[in-house]
Amino acid sequence: MEYTVLVRMNEKLFLRDPESSELGRRIVRQAILLIAEIGFEEMTFRKLADRIGTKEASIYRYFENKHRLLVYLVAWYWQWLEYQLMFQTNNLTNPKEKLERIVKLLLLKEPAQSTTKSDADAINIQALHRIVIHEASKAYLTHHITEDNRQQLFKPYKDLCGRIAGIILEYRPNYPYARSRASSIIETAHYQAFFMQYLPSLTDFGPQSTDPLLQEDRLLHFLNHLLFSSLESNTY
Repeated sequence: MEYTVLVRMNEKLFLRDPESSELGRRIVRQAILLIAEIGFEEMTFRKLADRIGTKEASIYRYFENKHRLLVYLVAWYWQWLEYQLMFQTNNLTNPKEKLERIVKLLLLKEPAQSTTKSDADAINIQALHRIVIHEASKAYLTHHITEDNRQQLFKPYKDLCGRIAGIILEYRPNYPYARSRASSIIETAHYQAFFMQYLPSLTDFGPQSTDPLLQEDRLLHFLNHLLFSSLESNTY
């Protein structure tokens, strides 16, 4: 899936807006493909420069370092996901149906909506989704998280969690842990998807089935069970 969505990014994430030039757009889009292929640890600006046929110094004109680039990509995904959430729940009136749609979106099991300009400008959402599953926690598990947070680098994630929390409260107005439940369902979806592929003994979605679609369906069922069993409990 490749989509172009106009996303306004925090200016603290870059030295020069990558969407302001053809080279900047290529840096972002090829970085997504490269990190998805070899991982964040193995990715370097030199490898990225070789991939797009430019000089390493050119990339440093856009991003201070590769961690800043990762935070940019993850923040872009959160904003894209919030756009999907708003668009795909806008015509739903039942909050339970909204939450069920959100769980599907977390696993990319719903067709995405976009405003596409051209294939050249497209973001590969499947590749970016893999990066978020594998690498997103590295964006904020750092010693400089307090300063990064002060600069509002994680606001897109907070906004997404806040929007999901609002729908949780539509469903259960007196539920006291809406934001915690919102962030935990996102993290659980991603960690379980990662474990399912690499550490299946930490899940119930592993070696017993070689069909990845069946495994994803079981994961979807588990996430719905986890979400609604907690919301419908009377013990809080």
